[in-house]
Amino acid sequence: MALIHQTTMTPTKLELLASWLPTRSWYQGAGGVPELAKAGGFRLDDPEGEVGIEFMVVRDASGAEPHGYLVPMTYRGKPLDGAEGALIGTSEHGVLGTRYLYDGAHDPVLVGGLAALLQGRAEPQAQSLTDTPDPSVTATLDGEAGWATPVAEVSVEEDGPDGTVVGLGAGAPRLRLTRVLGTGRELPAGARGAVTTGWHPVDGEERREAFVVVLDAN
Repeated sequence: MALIHQTTMTPTKLELLASWLPTRSWYQGAGGVPELAKAGGFRLDDPEGEVGIEFMVVRDASGAEPHGYLVPMTYRGKPLDGAEGALIGTSEHGVLGTRYLYDGAHDPVLVGGLAALLQGRAEPQAQSLTDTPDPSVTATLDGEAGWATPVAEVSVEEDGPDGTVVGLGAGAPRLRLTRVLGTGRELPAGARGAVTTGWHPVDGEERREAFVVVLDAN
């Protein structure tokens, strides 16, 4: 069970993302500094209790029209070997000390958590509350999607405007993480499953969308 501390992070997650998002190929802004606000998300628990796992949605109001982005993140007490290019930044946590924040698409703990969620072995948790399930998150899986348990291999195969596709090893289904939300994109033909929940394109409104789609193996 992840314990959510009501404390400070310096810099904040939004401050780190304001620098990191414009470096992404899928960022839709036209330049300048993003104006970010939290717009939804949920968490998963790391069975080992070492890594924080959060699926955060941020809304950027810096352009002519707001855009929503899904940023799956992991929080670690030590650097993740071989993931230097996936580091979003470091922050000083008021209770836990230095935390290393990573783009979770490259982190096997987050990807393994997604596999467990889709297979019914993990329960989605509220974004800001300890030990509180989030029933708004639904996970569906068509048939016997076969990947190793735990996930033995994680590789980012694509990372562009259509999303980030993560491979789970030879012969296993792939996961596509939606990056730009609110585009009206439907599930692709042949999708094997999805993780769906709501986010807030503007204050007071909610839109449900597939955050993660299960694709067939290559």
